[in-house]
Amino acid sequence: MRKDFPHLGFFLFFLSVWSSLSTGMAMAKNETIPVNVGVVLDFNISLGRIGMSCISMALSEFYASHGNYKTRLVLKTRDSRRDVVGAAAAALDLIQNEEVKAILGPGSSPQANFVIGLGEKAQVPIISFSATSPSLSSLRSQYFIRATLNDSTQVPAITAIFQAFEWREAVLIYVDNEYGDGIVPYLTDALQGINVQLTYRSVISPVASDDQIGEELYKLMAKQTRVFIVHMFTPLGSRLFAKADEIGMMGEGYVWILTDGLTDLLTTLSPTDIDSMQGVLGVKPYVPSTKDVQSFRVRWKRKFQQDYPLDETSEPNIFGLWAYDAACALAMAVEKVGTANFSFLKTNTSNNISTDLDTIGVSQIGPDLLQSLLSTKFKGLSGDFQIFDGQLHSTAFQIVNVIGKGERGVGFWTPKNGIIRKLSFINTNANTYSTSKDNIGAIVWPGEPTYVPKGWVLPVNEKKLRIGVPVKDGFSEFVKVTWDPNNNNKPQVTGYCIDVFDAVMNSLSYAVPYEYIPFGTPDGKPLGNYNDLIYQVFLKKYDAAVGDTTIVANRSRYVDFTLPYTESGVSMIVPIKDNKSKSAWTFLKPLTWDLWMTSACFFVFIGFVIWVLEHRINEDFRGPPSHQAGTIFWFSFSTMVFAQKERIVSNLARVVMIIWFFVVLILTQSYTASLTSMLTVQQLQPTVTDINELRAKGYYIGYQQGSFVLGFLKRMNFDESKFRIYNSPEELVDLLSKGSANGGIAAAFDEVPYMKLFISQHCSKYTMVQPTYKFDGFGFAFPRGSPMVPDISRAVLNVTEGDQMIKIEKEWFGKTNSCSDDNESSLSSNNINLDSFWGLFLIAGLTSVLALIIVLTKFLHEHRDVVTGEDSISTKIRTLVTLFDERDLSSHTFRLPDQPYSGSIDPMPAVRASPVVTNFSPRPSTFSTQTNYDIPFSEEQGTSSSEHGGRSSTIPGRQSSQAIAPPVELANSNQERTILNKYITLELITPK
Repeated sequence: MRKDFPHLGFFLFFLSVWSSLSTGMAMAKNETIPVNVGVVLDFNISLGRIGMSCISMALSEFYASHGNYKTRLVLKTRDSRRDVVGAAAAALDLIQNEEVKAILGPGSSPQANFVIGLGEKAQVPIISFSATSPSLSSLRSQYFIRATLNDSTQVPAITAIFQAFEWREAVLIYVDNEYGDGIVPYLTDALQGINVQLTYRSVISPVASDDQIGEELYKLMAKQTRVFIVHMFTPLGSRLFAKADEIGMMGEGYVWILTDGLTDLLTTLSPTDIDSMQGVLGVKPYVPSTKDVQSFRVRWKRKFQQDYPLDETSEPNIFGLWAYDAACALAMAVEKVGTANFSFLKTNTSNNISTDLDTIGVSQIGPDLLQSLLSTKFKGLSGDFQIFDGQLHSTAFQIVNVIGKGERGVGFWTPKNGIIRKLSFINTNANTYSTSKDNIGAIVWPGEPTYVPKGWVLPVNEKKLRIGVPVKDGFSEFVKVTWDPNNNNKPQVTGYCIDVFDAVMNSLSYAVPYEYIPFGTPDGKPLGNYNDLIYQVFLKKYDAAVGDTTIVANRSRYVDFTLPYTESGVSMIVPIKDNKSKSAWTFLKPLTWDLWMTSACFFVFIGFVIWVLEHRINEDFRGPPSHQAGTIFWFSFSTMVFAQKERIVSNLARVVMIIWFFVVLILTQSYTASLTSMLTVQQLQPTVTDINELRAKGYYIGYQQGSFVLGFLKRMNFDESKFRIYNSPEELVDLLSKGSANGGIAAAFDEVPYMKLFISQHCSKYTMVQPTYKFDGFGFAFPRGSPMVPDISRAVLNVTEGDQMIKIEKEWFGKTNSCSDDNESSLSSNNINLDSFWGLFLIAGLTSVLALIIVLTKFLHEHRDVVTGEDSISTKIRTLVTLFDERDLSSHTFRLPDQPYSGSIDPMPAVRASPVVTNFSPRPSTFSTQTNYDIPFSEEQGTSSSEHGGRSSTIPGRQSSQAIAPPVELANSNQERTILNKYITLELITPK
């Protein structure tokens, strides 16, 4: 044994050396590079403790799953002690003494405002997961990375809630620091964009006492707005609601909306704090509840209870998730930079007096680490982590309602779809943005009312609404103010406008106490005109103005008007006169001159057409030229009274006459009716019919005192020296009766309600003349932004559309006088113009022209040998005129009574030679008398020729003799007369 001892010692030495080398090699193989990272948080509040625990968990779990990373973040923590200077001192200490390469924190926006400058100077990225103020973006520091959302991103979600419930006023309550001030301009602009007025901004100090908070809340209680937006962190927020619940501001009618600063921290509040916030609405960034998030919550709760056993926080909030993701992102960024130069470059100062800020070093890895952070992207617990423009961006906000022991989601808001009930129901169509309250789930409001709060109430500690009413002399049916001497000279206000306002206020779903305050002196004198009264409402000396106040553009710049409750417009009223004609030429007035001329031309034209159609076949239209011309005029004008005696035998002429008889019937009946009206009905016509006539002739015109009509007349370019004022209907009657030349007026301009009332009382003497100039009628005036205007406008519609409005009108104006309708009808013209008859004349004219074309075409066809002959045109025309003037012997009107009509142009093809030709017996229906004429003929005359249509034959041994046929007389149905004398000469041949 002893001999072997040296060998044993050598073996042990070799074993120890090998073990040491193996350990050294293993240590060299697994060596990591520590990288100092600072953490500046407030560890005495829940937000700081939650953030710190999430950061430490993030690095522990990250490096456990990424064991191959060569870098390791080493946390250097500092407590800012909820102080701005403390946060800056902690950051300076970390940069100078610990040479940290990045800082996670600080926890609040005011602290970040100071720390950002240090990070910029030392090129150390400042990564905050809870500094949300938009004002930090204005610092434009590239080394500030907001691993959270900008507060301005939640503003559209808040405004969507206002649009959904149609609230028109809001009060903003915010903390007086960098965090609170940052959201104010964004929220103010957004609310104004949807016509919501931010009536008051309540600024509360971060160190305010409970008494100071209560004093501010009492101010808010005295105002009429009941919608409050709260923008602050805990514990100030929880103290605010505790005090509000104590003084009764968490009851019915109140609406509280939290920004994400408080909504995200609801899980950190105590049950007592939650109980004082029942019914509150809030918005917060939406984080999907994935398996990773649920697993993290379980692990975090176990670790947090171990680290902070006295803290009752049950689960991490959104800031904790952002802290977790920010730590992971920083670890990834540092690893991507690699084992670079992590040293600080010290700054040399030549000044004898130097400070810590002068000697602060500059991180050599800062620029590379910043770019690495900006390019880092991964799926974190809070969602997709990626920095855009130095901050995170959210895709959705959740709307929650505080109920029971916590919060309950009632809806979501997204930039593309607006308010939606479920996030899985998102429609990709960009045109489906909605702000409907139907997309929000059931909400339990403060005080648990069964209705949606309207957002305002009458202040509980103020007096009745002061309603200003105008004081005026005339038109008391609209507004009348009297003072009762038996009741301490108390004013009594009555009238149509007052009753309408009372009916509107009584129709509201809530009671509104008010009293009427006359805008005048106790002796009944007005304190100003209507514009002055409106300006008093603008100055808040009156809560509203009620009366016959017209809605006009310049007044709407000072007050908000309700919807009008009367018809609108300005009209002109003038005297009327009886224009019943008494001249000798009254009979010409029923028809206008164009209709007279057209009728006369058509009478002559129809007569000419009938002459053309009847001349060749009707003996009534034949004769000397003067006789024929007289027949044309006589026949046409005799149809006016249907007294024509000429018989019509042509079918074409009969068709023309049927149409013409119808035209004459309508024309004569209309003429008779119009003439009768002119001679019997009173013809009332306005003395002035056009506004231009007033200006051109320089007439005096009137307007009601205090009315906006004065400005209207000036805009219409009337001479102001021609204006005269009236205060009452009686004065208006007096001015109109005198006339412009005798110290009165020729016309008055006023609003339609006044004019209708005036006309109903004096309809036989005056009338309204068109046009009516458009205005918006009477309305009730309220201060700008008054929340009562929408409710009262809806009530105005309910009253004006119901029977109550009719009762009020009958009470003050009585039944409308029927003479106004008669007056309007009498003002219409009784003259009949061509526009009423041109259709009839067109039909008659077309029918006549068509008949002319047919008969002339037939005539030219029968004499086509003349038309196609070789003679000159003038010869052809003379020949055709001569032929047209001859009888058409082929017409049935020239046939012998017992001779059948053959349709041949030969007048006597069937006449045979006979030794004796006797008289033809007339038909009983057409002949009344018969006269025989013995007319001797010479032998030449007795010879038949072909141009007379006869036949000649000579028989040897016989002497020719002449037989004369007696003339045949035809009579029409009116009288017996001869229409045809036809002589037929036959040569009788006797045998020799």
